[in-house]
Amino acid sequence: MNFLAHIYLSGEDEFIRIGNFIADGIKGKKYREFPEKIQQGIILHREIDSFTDHHPVVRQSTKRLHANYSHYSGVIVDMYYDHFLAHNWEQYSDIPLEAFAEDFYEMLQRNYDILPERTKNMIPYMIKDNWLVGYASLEGMDRALTQMNRRTSYKAHMDLAVNDLREHYKYFENEFTEFFKELIIFTKSKLADQP
Repeated sequence: MNFLAHIYLSGEDEFIRIGNFIADGIKGKKYREFPEKIQQGIILHREIDSFTDHHPVVRQSTKRLHANYSHYSGVIVDMYYDHFLAHNWEQYSDIPLEAFAEDFYEMLQRNYDILPERTKNMIPYMIKDNWLVGYASLEGMDRALTQMNRRTSYKAHMDLAVNDLREHYKYFENEFTEFFKELIIFTKSKLADQP
C-alpha cells in the first residue's frame, strides 16, 4: 500500500500515523530510536506491507503488470490501490478526503522536529502538490507515477502505467475492494493488540 492507505489504516493516534508514514525510510532496528507510539506505527507499516505482499489478490494485480514493469509491478499496484481508496473515499470515511489530507499535513508540520530528514525534505512537495487528494484522479495518478519514474532514472517506465490502469480499471478496482476489506480487518486486529 502507498501513503494514503498507510495513513488511513493507522487509526486515530497521530504518532502511530507518523510512524506508519515514515516507516519506509527507517531500516532494520533503527525504529527503536523513536518514541514508543512511533515505533508501533513503523511496525504496523511493516506488518501491512507483509500482509499485502503475500496476499493472492494483490499478486493477481501485480501479475497483470509484470511483463511490462517487472519488479516495479508491486510499487505500481500500491499506487493504483491508493487511487481506488482516494477515488472511493466516501465508502471508507465520513471525513472528506480534502479535510483528512489537510489534517495530516498539519500534523506533520506540528511534529516536524521528530521526523527523519528524508521525510522533512519530501513534505513541501507533498503539501504543495497535495499528493493524498491527487491520487483520486487519473491525472493525479499520471503525475505521481511520472515523478516516481524519475526516481528510477526512467528505467521503470512507470510513466506509462496509467495506461494499464485505464485499460484494466475494473479488474484492478475489484481486486482492490476485495483485498482492502481484508486488510482493514487485519489492521484493526493489529491495532487492538497494541498497549
